[in-house]
Amino acid sequence: MVSIAISGANGKMGRVVNSVISERNDCQTAAGIDFLDTNAYSGFPVYRSPGEMNEKPDVIIDFSHPNSLEKLLDYCLSTGTPIVFATTGYTEEQISGIKKASQQIPVFFTFNMSLGINLLIKLSNIAAEVLGGQFDIEIIEKHHNQKIDAPSGTAVMLANSVNKTLNDKYQYIYDRHSQRKRRDKNEIGIHAVRGGTITGEHEVIFAGRDEIISLSHSAASKEVFAVGAVNAAVFLSEKAAGLYDMEALLTSLYGIC
Repeated sequence: MVSIAISGANGKMGRVVNSVISERNDCQTAAGIDFLDTNAYSGFPVYRSPGEMNEKPDVIIDFSHPNSLEKLLDYCLSTGTPIVFATTGYTEEQISGIKKASQQIPVFFTFNMSLGINLLIKLSNIAAEVLGGQFDIEIIEKHHNQKIDAPSGTAVMLANSVNKTLNDKYQYIYDRHSQRKRRDKNEIGIHAVRGGTITGEHEVIFAGRDEIISLSHSAASKEVFAVGAVNAAVFLSEKAAGLYDMEALLTSLYGIC
């Protein structure tokens, strides 16, 4: 039985993660971490910081805020605790810190925990291999009006993966309206929409001469991300130090590589 501590336990995603864990028989919630240290909904203790935990979890799932990163890394490095980072909005410096920590502890890091999104990435890479150089590429992401970062980490992940497939020769354009010129051939446009309660939608458009290919993914609820995070936590609990991602998880669970 894998014991899990949820960072951001009192947030929307923290509650969904706990709900997903409660329906499984291979893991359990040992503790929560949240600056709002209330146990109003939970049957487990919630602490204001990881250092205050009396429990020693097998792994931590973080669905909190980038500001929590330093304390989480300090705790995990000092205790050898594996951690799944499911939070978005990290700076490049913070991402470097996460990667550095993976040299000492097991770390699972991805911009999106959805199985469907990661399949979308693979399909987009295949399309880029076939169509690259002949079709313009645009990425559109849509999220709820409370999301802080833009574009989403998933949109950037899609762009990076497609660009890598095309030998990293494309530049990203985020603010096309400010440019009074024709579209350059080696561009990937990335566009963010914020409104209502949209959980998450991502579309990769390949636009060619008289034809368009569109690949898209839509999340109906946040539960898809929670399920992925819990799968990652159980997977990570038995791993050696290193940096793991959804591709490693998919290979382990489904033989997809």
